[in-house]
Amino acid sequence: MANLDAFITGLPKVELHVHHVGSASPRTVAALAARHEGRSPVPVDPAALERYFEFRDFAHFIEVYLSVVDLIRDAEDVRLLTYEVARDLAGQQVRYAELTITPYSHVRRGIPADEFCAAIEDARHAAERELGVVLRWCFDIPGEAEGAGASEQTLDIALRQRPDGLISFGLGGPEVPRPPFAEVFAKARAEGLRSVPHAGETSGPQSIWDALDHLGAERIGHGIGCVQDDRLMAHLAERQIPLEVCPTSNVRTRAVTSLAEHPLPAMVAAGLHITINSDDPPMFGTTLNNEYAIAARLLDLDRAGLARLAGQAVRASFLPADQQARLLTEIDSYLAANPG
Repeated sequence: MANLDAFITGLPKVELHVHHVGSASPRTVAALAARHEGRSPVPVDPAALERYFEFRDFAHFIEVYLSVVDLIRDAEDVRLLTYEVARDLAGQQVRYAELTITPYSHVRRGIPADEFCAAIEDARHAAERELGVVLRWCFDIPGEAEGAGASEQTLDIALRQRPDGLISFGLGGPEVPRPPFAEVFAKARAEGLRSVPHAGETSGPQSIWDALDHLGAERIGHGIGCVQDDRLMAHLAERQIPLEVCPTSNVRTRAVTSLAEHPLPAMVAAGLHITINSDDPPMFGTTLNNEYAIAARLLDLDRAGLARLAGQAVRASFLPADQQARLLTEIDSYLAANPG
């Protein structure tokens, strides 16, 4: 497995399901907590921070996640967080990432929308120039926010500010019913934003059907609940609708009881278009490289299988066709140079 781990470490990858705040490394969280010490329950000490990120269930995860959101107080914090996320991605040979960002959570805490968007764009340009990683944004609605205000304000920020890196529109957090968001997603799609809601993570297959039928989903965040519905599995396989699977996340939030019981093998056996992702990696004690290693164990993959898996994520991305082709060629060249 050591040789396979080394192969994974150097494998060019894309990351399609990774959250902005949830990607804050312990060093970044500690730096932010120190800047705002005394005004947050988030510990500064790395060991205490590791204990703080032990989640009882999904609801507790959301509670802790929001306490980290509270550390983001101004545009400087936003820029620091975003650039450091890019640094960690680049260190794993991630060439391209679609980062899920929740602007509503920051704007309602007092950061002006234009300053927030300027900060993430500044970090994006610097990351591409200095680190070689291309970032794009998915602006998502926080499911934990009450009422219609969060969805409407998220769309308003997306369309008024329209940062150059913005490509898609999502819905995360607790899996509240999806149909009430149909109108706001229709407006986002009409403006050219791609639809990538979470569904079927902590709920059953109906949330996936609703994401497809009411939100026009082009990819599904998580989607592991599909295994409870054979008709849905057949539908997803026939249309090759990509699923953004995050194995460790599903265990840490108690969506599944263990990696041994994760439905990933059943999903692959059914012919679904699977991509492997890290979700909120430092909070879950993982990395994208580690998620590929887990997938290799669960699916009994060799180097060629891992390269195919990386290619599936490229094809599921919203990269233009010519850029997809270049990245697929890079993956093929890497495999040819490292056949094992």
